[in-house]
Amino acid sequence: MKGFLKIAGKVTDWNVYKKALIICDVTEMFINKYLPRNSRTVDQMRQAARSCKQNIVEGVADNTVSTEMCIKLLGVAKGSLRELGEDYYDFLRQQGYSAWGINDPRAMQARQYCRTHDDVVEFMEKCRQRSAETVANIMRTQIFQLDAMLAKVMRKYEAAFLAEGGIKENMLRARLEQRSKGGLDYNFYKFYKTYLS
Repeated sequence: MKGFLKIAGKVTDWNVYKKALIICDVTEMFINKYLPRNSRTVDQMRQAARSCKQNIVEGVADNTVSTEMCIKLLGVAKGSLRELGEDYYDFLRQQGYSAWGINDPRAMQARQYCRTHDDVVEFMEKCRQRSAETVANIMRTQIFQLDAMLAKVMRKYEAAFLAEGGIKENMLRARLEQRSKGGLDYNFYKFYKTYLS
């Protein structure tokens, strides 16, 4: 019998989690190094980065029983991510720095690096060696990539929901299958109804 629970694997092995962790940790380094402590932006960037990562973790865990909740939380993660990307863009604009265009050779190099590297320690070390302008642009690149990846994950969950249904449908399907086999659970159910209720 096919069960109805969809137990997720280790979320820390997922590329979306690894990217979210990099974004969270580099953002913490960035705000500590380049933003004034009393700036309201510090709290907003910290919360947006944390919210993205934590909602990915919670969303994947919640998918065990609710694809709807999973998709909602991944949507929250995307929203937090876009908010953080806007904060980095605001920083660049307000400091008179340039925001790399899509065809800028630096952006193309950053895209390639972000696509193929997801070790948070290595990424942090590279960012510590670069200017505020460069780090902000690299983070925008990382954010754009994670945003696209989250959209793909959400579409995957959407397709799974359309193909397999939600937990209530799957619970009913599993229960009817078990009942049709006259398995132990069904016999216990009859015993319970007859003698114990």
